[in-house]
Amino acid sequence: MMIPVRCFTCGKVVGEHWEEFKQRTKEGDENPADVLDELGVDRPCCRRMLVSHKDLVDIVAPYQ
Repeated sequence: MMIPVRCFTCGKVVGEHWEEFKQRTKEGDENPADVLDELGVDRPCCRRMLVSHKDLVDIVAPYQ
């Protein structure tokens, strides 16, 4: 789960790509830029949102 779901700059929904992006770039096997290209995230502001996002949900709410 990505919070926030929308790009701060343009308002486009980027949360729908978060899980796949996180999974594919977790081990460092794939270049994040290539993954974003394949996911269709082409706006620089949206790309920044995904690359710079730190998932805090597990830290903030550890009891699910």
